[in-house]
Amino acid sequence: MLEGKLLAASSTSLAVTPEKLEQIYEDMDFFAPRVVLRPQELSNHPGIIRRLCVIAMNTALEVDIYGNENSTHVCGTDVMNGIGGSADFSRNSYLSIIMCPSVTKGGRISTIVPMAPHVDNTEHSVTIIVTDQGLADLRGLGPMQRAKTLIENCAHPAYRDYLHRYLEKSRIGHIRHDLEKCFELHRNLLEYGAMLPGLNLSDFED
Repeated sequence: MLEGKLLAASSTSLAVTPEKLEQIYEDMDFFAPRVVLRPQELSNHPGIIRRLCVIAMNTALEVDIYGNENSTHVCGTDVMNGIGGSADFSRNSYLSIIMCPSVTKGGRISTIVPMAPHVDNTEHSVTIIVTDQGLADLRGLGPMQRAKTLIENCAHPAYRDYLHRYLEKSRIGHIRHDLEKCFELHRNLLEYGAMLPGLNLSDFED
């Protein structure tokens, strides 16, 4: 806003650093007419989102190979993030974009996984996935096409072979899964502190 790149903001809450909050307080005459905080039933109203043809950009903890997204529960149990609202925008926007890094914690965690242990936004709502590796446009794709596109375009190279092997060895069906191994990465993380113990990301650097 201060640089003139954003005209205004409408939200139901505002999370900023203490330093930025102090800056807002000091320049309240500038920010007050540009920032509107509304009750959640208005800011996240499905009808309003649809009529405005919103392009929604939400962050994720992880996305599974079919496009189901988890934005709130680490390993499916420990809650993270705020009061929610991503589902309202993912289900009603013109475009629903989910963004996350391909790996976190120095490569110990892949954000592209075989199956998400908690789902906030399903494959039916999410249209585009973006990581530092690239973009996967899932519109109009069947399950296997989605999986291969997500692995090739969004997964970190260190995890691609694992994810491809999982897909190839899974039980054949409309949605291919191996229920004995679908949470192997998460179990490794809880037991060893890394999804692929012994993985060295430097081996995959150009």
